[in-house]
Amino acid sequence: MDTTKKTGDIESGSLELVLEEFTEEQKVHTKTVDDLVKAVNGLSGKLAELEEKLEKPKGIDILTDTRPIQDIVKKGIVDMKLTVAAQPKNVIRKFQLLLFPEQDAKLFYRVVFGRWFLWLAVMVLLTDSYKFSIHWSENQKEIKLRKLENDKIKKAWNYLYYQQGKGVKKLMDSAYIKGNE
Repeated sequence: MDTTKKTGDIESGSLELVLEEFTEEQKVHTKTVDDLVKAVNGLSGKLAELEEKLEKPKGIDILTDTRPIQDIVKKGIVDMKLTVAAQPKNVIRKFQLLLFPEQDAKLFYRVVFGRWFLWLAVMVLLTDSYKFSIHWSENQKEIKLRKLENDKIKKAWNYLYYQQGKGVKKLMDSAYIKGNE
C-alpha cells in the first residue's frame, strides 16, 4: 500500500506542477492578448485621425500669374501665321485625264472589275444558252423532217404491202427482217 500512496503522491505532485505551468502560460498569453488589444486600439485611434484628415483636405494656395506666358505664346502664333501667309505660293497647273481615281483605287478596282467579271460571266452564260437553244431547235427540226420521211416511207411500204400478192409480201417480209438485223 505504501507504493500506491507514493505513486498517488507523485501523480498529484506532477499534476500540481503541470497546473502551475499552465497557469503561468495562461498569464503570459493573457498579457500578450492585452498588449495586442492595446496596440489595435492605438492603431484604430490613429486610423480615425487619418480619416478625419483625409475628409478635410487643406487647400494649396499658390498664386501664379500666367498672363506673360500666354502673351508670349499668342505673339509666337501670330508670327507663325504671318510667316506662312507671307511665303510665295507655287501655282501648279496640272491637266490630267484620269481613268481611275487616285484615292481608294483598290475599292474602285474591286467594284469595277467585279462588275465587269460579273457581266462577262452573264454574257458568256447568255451566249451559251443562245447557242444551246439554236442547236436544240435545229435538232427538233431535223427530228420532224426525218419523222415525216419515215412516215412517207411507212405509208408507201404499207400501201405496197397490202396491194401485192403473197410472193411479194414474203419478199418484203424477208427484206424487213434483214433491214432490222
